Amino acid sequence: MKNTKLQFLVGLFVLLGIGAITYLTLKVGTGSLIQGETYQIESRFANAGGLHSGSSVLMSGVTVGRVEAVRMEPSDFSAIVTLKITSVLHLPTDSMASIKTSGLIGDKYVAISPGADETILKPGERITLTESAVDLESLIGKMAFGSVDKGTNTKEKNGPTNP
Repeated sequence: MKNTKLQFLVGLFVLLGIGAITYLTLKVGTGSLIQGETYQIESRFANAGGLHSGSSVLMSGVTVGRVEAVRMEPSDFSAIVTLKITSVLHLPTDSMASIKTSGLIGDKYVAISPGADETILKPGERITLTESAVDLESLIGKMAFGSVDKGTNTKEKNGPTNP
């Protein structure tokens, strides 16, 4: 009788531990552990290049928010990124948002560089200074095939031919 009670308590303890780990994993994964109140701002990028909702927003290497949504603006085909920022952070209107990669092929995140303007962004306003993601595949393709294209045009390389 005493042995089954001990087994029951150990099983209950293990289940509670698994439940706590699952809860924390979901909270950290969705960025819900950002403390305090938040507000939303937007930024427009020519290329969002792999950025998705749930990505981090960093300032000076510190997580200050999460990407809430990424959508396309039909009028000019640009990417509109909605950011959820902690409300203790008051961003100047001339702040810059850029899409960066953690490591060579790591996750994308939004890096915010604060400006020096005295007026601050209000909830729902848009960061106007942006820097789009660097597309590594096209860069490598241009470097690899750019040199091949130069060698195919022999008239430019060798000069005009005499008839």
